[in-house]
Amino acid sequence: MVKRLQRARIRSVGTARNYQERLVQIAARLDVPLAALTQERAVAYLRGRAARVGQKTLDMERQAIQAMMVDVTGRMPPGARLPVVKSARPHRPRPRAYSPAQVRAVAARQDARNALATEIAHASGIRAHELLTLGRPGEQPPDDRRERSHLTGTAAEGMKFAGRDGVVYTVVGKGGLVREVLLPRRLAGRLEDRRRNVPVLVVDRGVRYLQRYDVGGGQAFSASFSGASVEALGKSRGAHGLRYGYAHARMRELMHHAEHRLALAIVSEELGHLRPSITTRYLI
Repeated sequence: MVKRLQRARIRSVGTARNYQERLVQIAARLDVPLAALTQERAVAYLRGRAARVGQKTLDMERQAIQAMMVDVTGRMPPGARLPVVKSARPHRPRPRAYSPAQVRAVAARQDARNALATEIAHASGIRAHELLTLGRPGEQPPDDRRERSHLTGTAAEGMKFAGRDGVVYTVVGKGGLVREVLLPRRLAGRLEDRRRNVPVLVVDRGVRYLQRYDVGGGQAFSASFSGASVEALGKSRGAHGLRYGYAHARMRELMHHAEHRLALAIVSEELGHLRPSITTRYLI
């Protein structure tokens, strides 16, 4: 299923894998094979799920079914979309951001390579799998984001990383998009101490990455972080909470340089979000 979805129109291996995982779960709940699923049955299934799951889960299931029906089974024509079904469950967002003190407490309970990864993720806002892709701009050039940048033509253009000093690296984000990230010099020095003589190919959740630095990343890093967080704080908000922490810290910094709307656009650009509205969810 993953390969068939990729051959169709889904560029990201990770997205195709997530869709497959959802479809396996959906198939177990249906009384018909996935190949026989019609648009009407799909909508009925989603409406039935609306009382049981939140909006994020409901949207992911809708997108997975839609991709399958358009690109694999052909039950829907190209460009067709399933209607958005609203969840009946109230959304109660919980704070996920880790403070600097909490990050230090968690890192103190990890081994060296995962502790460094925790500090890097908090200081740069990169995702767990992006830690596996860290590289120098000369060896992994960033994609030209000017046309899709939130900052192009605004008063905030050229303000990415404003107010911060450090060393620029690049990471491979969602959809294979390569973007620049900034690491504090103290962390960049420690990262370079762990540079591999020869890059190695690693596989994380079915996706291949070329790893140039011996630091934690991906699913193994997430597990290390969650375990250390429970040990240090009695609970875990997940490694993604490090990105939330970065968003909070950067917004506080940037409010000294730009109004809220522009500050939000800058943080969104730094996090690799396609829309500033996504970043807004990180500021709860």
